[in-house]
Amino acid sequence: MSIDTIDDIEQAGDQAFRAKQTTGRKSEMTYAGALSFLRRKYSRDLSDVDVVVSGVPYDCATSHRPGTRLGPNAIRAASVQLAELKAFPYGFDPFDHLAVIDYGDCFFDFGYPENVVSVLQAHATGILDSGASMLTFGGDHFITYPLLRAHAEKYGPLSLVQFDAHSDTWPDDGERIDHGSMFLRAANEGLIIPERSVQIGIRTHNDDDHGFNIITSPWIHRNGIDATIEKVSAIVADHQAYLTFDIDCLDPSCAPGTGTPVVGGLSTVQALEIFRGLEHLNYTAMDLVEVSPPFDQSEITAIAAATFAHDYLCICARKKVT
Repeated sequence: MSIDTIDDIEQAGDQAFRAKQTTGRKSEMTYAGALSFLRRKYSRDLSDVDVVVSGVPYDCATSHRPGTRLGPNAIRAASVQLAELKAFPYGFDPFDHLAVIDYGDCFFDFGYPENVVSVLQAHATGILDSGASMLTFGGDHFITYPLLRAHAEKYGPLSLVQFDAHSDTWPDDGERIDHGSMFLRAANEGLIIPERSVQIGIRTHNDDDHGFNIITSPWIHRNGIDATIEKVSAIVADHQAYLTFDIDCLDPSCAPGTGTPVVGGLSTVQALEIFRGLEHLNYTAMDLVEVSPPFDQSEITAIAAATFAHDYLCICARKKVT
Protein backbone atom coordinates (compact mmCIF):
# COMPACT_ATOMS: atom_id res chain seq x y z
CA MET A 1 0.00 0.00 0.00
CA SER A 2 2.77 2.41 -0.87
CA ILE A 3 2.10 6.00 -1.92
CA ASP A 4 3.95 6.67 -5.15
CA THR A 5 2.10 9.43 -6.97
CA ILE A 6 -0.14 12.42 -6.41
CA ASP A 7 -3.01 10.29 -7.68
CA ASP A 8 -2.26 7.72 -4.99
CA ILE A 9 -2.41 10.44 -2.36
CA GLU A 10 -5.71 11.74 -3.71
CA GLN A 11 -7.23 8.26 -3.50
CA ALA A 12 -5.89 7.41 -0.03
CA GLY A 13 -7.59 7.93 3.33
CA ASP A 14 -11.16 7.73 4.63
CA GLN A 15 -11.87 4.47 2.88
CA ALA A 16 -14.75 3.89 5.28
CA PHE A 17 -16.85 6.04 2.96
CA ARG A 18 -14.61 6.61 -0.09
CA ALA A 19 -13.86 3.00 -1.04
CA LYS A 20 -15.39 1.97 -4.35
CA GLN A 21 -15.34 -1.78 -3.63
CA THR A 22 -15.56 -4.18 -0.71
CA THR A 23 -12.28 -6.01 -1.38
CA GLY A 24 -8.70 -4.73 -1.28
CA ARG A 25 -7.53 -1.69 0.66
CA LYS A 26 -5.76 1.64 0.33
CA SER A 27 -3.45 3.56 2.65
CA GLU A 28 -4.78 5.23 5.78
CA MET A 29 -3.20 7.17 8.62
CA THR A 30 -3.58 4.95 11.66
CA TYR A 31 -4.03 8.01 13.85
CA ALA A 32 -6.67 9.79 11.75
CA GLY A 33 -9.52 9.35 9.34
CA ALA A 34 -13.05 7.99 9.37
CA LEU A 35 -13.27 4.89 11.54
CA SER A 36 -14.81 1.60 10.52
CA PHE A 37 -13.72 -1.90 11.44
CA LEU A 38 -10.42 -2.53 9.64
CA ARG A 39 -11.24 0.52 7.45
CA ARG A 40 -13.89 -1.49 5.62
CA LYS A 41 -16.41 0.43 3.57
CA TYR A 42 -19.53 1.56 5.44
CA SER A 43 -22.42 0.22 3.40
CA ARG A 44 -25.92 -1.23 3.57
CA ASP A 45 -25.55 -2.77 0.11
CA LEU A 46 -25.39 -6.52 0.75
CA SER A 47 -24.87 -7.64 -2.84
CA ASP A 48 -21.76 -9.82 -3.35
CA VAL A 49 -20.69 -9.42 0.29
CA ASP A 50 -19.11 -12.32 2.16
CA VAL A 51 -19.09 -10.99 5.73
CA VAL A 52 -21.08 -8.17 7.30
CA VAL A 53 -19.59 -6.50 10.37
CA SER A 54 -22.17 -4.77 12.54
CA GLY A 55 -22.37 -3.38 16.06
CA VAL A 56 -25.02 -3.89 18.72
CA PRO A 57 -24.60 -1.04 21.22
CA TYR A 58 -26.77 -2.57 23.93
CA ASP A 59 -25.93 -3.11 27.60
CA CYS A 60 -29.23 -3.06 29.49
CA ALA A 61 -28.90 -6.76 30.38
CA THR A 62 -25.74 -6.31 32.44
CA SER A 63 -25.63 -7.53 36.03
CA HIS A 64 -22.56 -5.58 37.19
CA ARG A 65 -20.61 -2.81 35.44
CA PRO A 66 -22.19 -1.11 32.40
CA GLY A 67 -20.52 0.48 29.38
CA THR A 68 -20.54 -2.23 26.73
CA ARG A 69 -22.86 -0.14 24.58
CA LEU A 70 -19.64 1.73 23.75
CA GLY A 71 -17.88 -1.49 22.78
CA PRO A 72 -18.51 -1.58 18.99
CA ASN A 73 -16.93 1.81 18.36
CA ALA A 74 -14.00 1.02 20.66
CA ILE A 75 -13.29 -2.17 18.71
CA ARG A 76 -13.44 -0.24 15.44
CA ALA A 77 -11.00 2.36 16.76
CA ALA A 78 -8.64 -0.34 18.02
CA SER A 79 -8.48 -2.01 14.61
CA VAL A 80 -6.51 0.75 12.84
CA GLN A 81 -3.09 -0.92 13.02
CA LEU A 82 -4.45 -4.30 11.98
CA ALA A 83 -5.92 -2.62 8.90
CA GLU A 84 -2.46 -1.59 7.68
CA LEU A 85 -0.54 -4.86 7.57
CA LYS A 86 -0.72 -8.34 6.14
CA ALA A 87 -2.22 -10.68 8.68
CA PHE A 88 -0.01 -12.44 11.23
CA PRO A 89 0.47 -15.40 11.35
CA TYR A 90 -1.48 -16.02 8.15
CA GLY A 91 0.84 -14.03 5.88
CA PHE A 92 -1.78 -12.71 3.48
CA ASP A 93 -4.25 -9.86 3.09
CA PRO A 94 -7.71 -11.30 3.86
CA PHE A 95 -9.34 -8.61 1.74
CA ASP A 96 -7.69 -9.97 -1.37
CA HIS A 97 -10.13 -12.85 -1.01
CA LEU A 98 -12.99 -11.71 1.20
CA ALA A 99 -15.60 -8.99 0.56
CA VAL A 100 -16.36 -7.34 3.92
CA ILE A 101 -18.41 -4.28 4.80
CA ASP A 102 -19.05 -2.41 8.02
CA TYR A 103 -22.84 -2.23 8.18
CA GLY A 104 -22.83 0.22 11.07
CA ASP A 105 -24.87 -0.42 14.21
CA CYS A 106 -28.24 -2.01 14.85
CA PHE A 107 -30.53 0.82 15.98
CA PHE A 108 -32.51 0.50 19.20
CA ASP A 109 -34.98 2.93 20.69
CA PHE A 110 -33.78 2.94 24.30
CA GLY A 111 -37.32 3.75 25.46
CA TYR A 112 -38.61 0.31 24.40
CA PRO A 113 -36.22 -2.24 25.92
CA GLU A 114 -38.82 -4.99 25.47
CA ASN A 115 -38.22 -4.82 21.72
CA VAL A 116 -34.52 -5.71 21.82
CA VAL A 117 -34.98 -9.37 20.83
CA SER A 118 -37.28 -8.73 17.89
CA VAL A 119 -35.27 -5.76 16.61
CA LEU A 120 -31.91 -7.56 16.70
CA GLN A 121 -33.34 -10.78 15.29
CA ALA A 122 -34.81 -8.84 12.36
CA HIS A 123 -31.46 -7.06 11.87
CA ALA A 124 -29.67 -10.41 11.66
CA THR A 125 -32.30 -12.08 9.49
CA GLY A 126 -32.08 -9.31 6.90
CA ILE A 127 -28.33 -9.80 6.63
CA LEU A 128 -28.49 -13.60 6.53
CA ASP A 129 -31.17 -13.53 3.84
CA SER A 130 -28.66 -11.82 1.54
CA GLY A 131 -26.33 -14.83 1.75
CA ALA A 132 -23.67 -12.97 3.76
CA SER A 133 -22.40 -14.18 7.13
CA MET A 134 -22.10 -12.05 10.25
CA LEU A 135 -19.38 -10.75 12.54
CA THR A 136 -21.14 -8.87 15.33
CA PHE A 137 -19.78 -6.64 18.10
CA GLY A 138 -21.59 -6.16 21.40
CA GLY A 139 -22.84 -4.91 23.66
CA ASP A 140 -23.45 -7.31 26.49
CA HIS A 141 -23.72 -11.05 26.00
CA PHE A 142 -27.51 -11.14 25.90
CA ILE A 143 -27.29 -10.04 22.25
CA THR A 144 -26.17 -13.55 21.31
CA TYR A 145 -29.65 -14.91 22.07
CA PRO A 146 -31.53 -13.05 19.29
CA LEU A 147 -28.59 -13.66 16.98
CA LEU A 148 -28.87 -17.40 17.68
CA ARG A 149 -32.58 -17.26 16.93
CA ALA A 150 -31.87 -15.80 13.50
CA HIS A 151 -29.04 -18.25 12.76
CA ALA A 152 -30.93 -21.32 13.95
CA GLU A 153 -33.83 -20.31 11.73
CA LYS A 154 -31.46 -20.50 8.76
CA TYR A 155 -29.11 -23.34 9.73
CA GLY A 156 -31.05 -25.39 12.25
CA PRO A 157 -29.81 -26.20 15.77
CA LEU A 158 -26.18 -25.19 16.20
CA SER A 159 -23.15 -26.13 18.23
CA LEU A 160 -22.14 -23.23 20.45
CA VAL A 161 -18.42 -22.54 20.78
CA GLN A 162 -18.28 -20.16 23.74
CA PHE A 163 -15.18 -18.44 25.11
CA ASP A 164 -16.25 -17.08 28.49
CA ALA A 165 -15.59 -16.80 32.21
CA HIS A 166 -19.27 -17.57 32.89
CA SER A 167 -21.56 -20.37 31.72
CA ASP A 168 -24.53 -17.99 31.19
CA THR A 169 -26.92 -20.89 31.90
CA TRP A 170 -28.31 -19.73 35.22
CA PRO A 171 -32.09 -20.07 35.79
CA ASP A 172 -34.20 -18.45 33.10
CA ASP A 173 -37.97 -18.01 32.96
CA GLY A 174 -38.15 -17.36 29.23
CA GLU A 175 -38.76 -13.65 29.76
CA ARG A 176 -35.63 -12.29 31.45
CA ILE A 177 -33.37 -9.85 29.63
CA ASP A 178 -30.22 -11.04 31.37
CA HIS A 179 -26.70 -11.68 30.08
CA GLY A 180 -26.32 -14.61 32.49
CA SER A 181 -29.20 -16.90 31.55
CA MET A 182 -29.79 -16.69 27.79
CA PHE A 183 -27.91 -19.85 26.80
CA LEU A 184 -30.17 -22.00 28.96
CA ARG A 185 -33.09 -20.39 27.12
CA ALA A 186 -31.40 -20.99 23.77
CA ALA A 187 -30.94 -24.67 24.67
CA ASN A 188 -34.53 -25.00 25.89
CA GLU A 189 -35.75 -23.49 22.60
CA GLY A 190 -33.65 -25.91 20.56
CA LEU A 191 -31.43 -23.20 19.07
CA ILE A 192 -28.25 -24.91 20.25
CA ILE A 193 -27.32 -28.51 21.03
CA PRO A 194 -25.67 -28.63 24.50
CA GLU A 195 -23.92 -31.98 24.00
CA ARG A 196 -22.27 -30.66 20.81
CA SER A 197 -21.43 -27.31 22.43
CA VAL A 198 -18.43 -26.28 24.50
CA GLN A 199 -17.74 -23.50 26.99
CA ILE A 200 -14.06 -22.56 27.14
CA GLY A 201 -12.36 -20.73 30.01
CA ILE A 202 -15.17 -21.04 32.59
CA ARG A 203 -14.22 -20.10 36.15
CA THR A 204 -17.50 -19.36 37.94
CA HIS A 205 -19.68 -21.96 39.68
CA ASN A 206 -23.02 -23.19 38.39
CA ASP A 207 -24.86 -26.06 40.11
CA ASP A 208 -25.97 -27.54 36.77
CA ASP A 209 -24.10 -27.74 33.47
CA HIS A 210 -27.39 -28.42 31.60
CA GLY A 211 -25.58 -30.86 29.33
CA PHE A 212 -22.98 -28.40 28.05
CA ASN A 213 -19.35 -29.47 27.81
CA ILE A 214 -17.27 -27.22 30.07
CA ILE A 215 -13.53 -26.68 29.80
CA THR A 216 -12.55 -24.58 32.77
CA SER A 217 -9.73 -22.10 32.85
CA PRO A 218 -7.80 -24.12 35.47
CA TRP A 219 -8.10 -27.23 33.26
CA ILE A 220 -6.57 -25.30 30.35
CA HIS A 221 -3.75 -23.99 32.55
CA ARG A 222 -2.95 -27.54 33.69
CA ASN A 223 -3.43 -29.44 30.42
CA GLY A 224 -2.39 -26.91 27.81
CA ILE A 225 -3.40 -25.45 24.47
CA ASP A 226 -3.09 -28.57 22.30
CA ALA A 227 -5.21 -30.67 24.66
CA THR A 228 -7.87 -27.96 24.66
CA ILE A 229 -7.96 -27.80 20.86
CA GLU A 230 -8.23 -31.59 20.66
CA LYS A 231 -11.06 -31.70 23.19
CA VAL A 232 -13.09 -28.93 21.52
CA SER A 233 -12.59 -30.50 18.09
CA ALA A 234 -13.91 -33.85 19.30
CA ILE A 235 -17.01 -32.25 20.83
CA VAL A 236 -18.00 -30.03 17.92
CA ALA A 237 -16.63 -32.21 15.08
CA ASP A 238 -18.04 -31.07 11.73
CA HIS A 239 -21.34 -29.75 13.07
CA GLN A 240 -22.31 -26.21 12.09
CA ALA A 241 -21.22 -23.95 14.92
CA TYR A 242 -21.82 -20.44 16.20
CA LEU A 243 -18.76 -18.80 17.78
CA THR A 244 -19.36 -16.39 20.64
CA PHE A 245 -16.38 -14.72 22.30
CA ASP A 246 -16.92 -12.96 25.62
CA ILE A 247 -13.82 -10.85 26.23
CA ASP A 248 -14.00 -11.72 29.95
CA CYS A 249 -12.68 -15.18 29.07
CA LEU A 250 -9.35 -13.36 29.21
CA ASP A 251 -7.81 -12.67 32.59
CA PRO A 252 -8.46 -9.11 33.83
CA SER A 253 -4.73 -8.44 33.49
CA CYS A 254 -5.23 -8.87 29.73
CA ALA A 255 -8.75 -7.44 29.46
CA PRO A 256 -9.69 -5.08 32.30
CA GLY A 257 -12.32 -3.30 30.20
CA THR A 258 -15.25 -5.60 30.82
CA GLY A 259 -18.33 -5.66 33.01
CA THR A 260 -17.85 -8.83 35.05
CA PRO A 261 -14.10 -9.55 35.32
CA VAL A 262 -12.98 -12.80 36.96
CA VAL A 263 -9.36 -13.52 37.92
CA GLY A 264 -7.58 -16.67 36.82
CA GLY A 265 -8.52 -16.43 33.16
CA LEU A 266 -6.74 -17.11 29.91
CA SER A 267 -3.90 -14.95 28.72
CA THR A 268 -4.24 -13.30 25.34
CA VAL A 269 -1.58 -15.69 24.03
CA GLN A 270 -3.40 -18.80 25.25
CA ALA A 271 -6.75 -17.67 23.87
CA LEU A 272 -5.28 -16.69 20.50
CA GLU A 273 -3.54 -20.05 20.11
CA ILE A 274 -6.73 -21.94 20.95
CA PHE A 275 -8.79 -19.67 18.71
CA ARG A 276 -6.41 -20.13 15.77
CA GLY A 277 -6.13 -23.86 16.43
CA LEU A 278 -9.90 -24.21 15.96
CA GLU A 279 -10.01 -22.59 12.53
CA HIS A 280 -11.09 -25.91 10.99
CA LEU A 281 -14.47 -25.80 12.73
CA ASN A 282 -17.54 -25.19 10.60
CA TYR A 283 -18.43 -21.70 11.83
CA THR A 284 -21.55 -19.96 10.57
CA ALA A 285 -20.87 -16.65 12.36
CA MET A 286 -19.08 -14.97 15.24
CA ASP A 287 -19.93 -12.39 17.82
CA LEU A 288 -17.56 -10.64 20.23
CA VAL A 289 -19.11 -9.12 23.34
CA GLU A 290 -18.63 -7.44 26.71
CA VAL A 291 -15.94 -4.88 25.84
CA SER A 292 -16.58 -1.96 28.23
CA PRO A 293 -14.33 0.99 27.28
CA PRO A 294 -14.92 3.02 30.50
CA PHE A 295 -13.03 0.32 32.41
CA ASP A 296 -10.30 -0.26 29.84
CA GLN A 297 -6.64 0.71 30.20
CA SER A 298 -4.69 2.00 27.18
CA GLU A 299 -7.19 0.21 24.89
CA ILE A 300 -5.71 -3.20 25.69
CA THR A 301 -9.15 -4.85 25.92
CA ALA A 302 -10.37 -3.26 22.70
CA ILE A 303 -7.12 -4.15 20.89
CA ALA A 304 -7.48 -7.77 21.99
CA ALA A 305 -11.09 -7.79 20.79
CA ALA A 306 -10.15 -6.30 17.42
CA THR A 307 -7.41 -8.92 17.03
CA PHE A 308 -9.74 -11.87 17.62
CA ALA A 309 -12.28 -10.40 15.19
CA HIS A 310 -9.54 -9.79 12.62
CA ASP A 311 -8.36 -13.38 13.01
CA TYR A 312 -11.89 -14.62 12.42
CA LEU A 313 -11.97 -12.80 9.09
CA CYS A 314 -8.61 -14.37 8.22
CA ILE A 315 -10.09 -17.79 8.98
CA CYS A 316 -13.04 -17.01 6.71
CA ALA A 317 -10.69 -15.82 3.95
CA ARG A 318 -8.46 -18.88 4.17
CA LYS A 319 -11.47 -21.20 3.90
CA LYS A 320 -12.62 -19.35 0.81
CA VAL A 321 -9.33 -19.90 -1.04
CA THR A 322 -8.59 -23.49 0.07
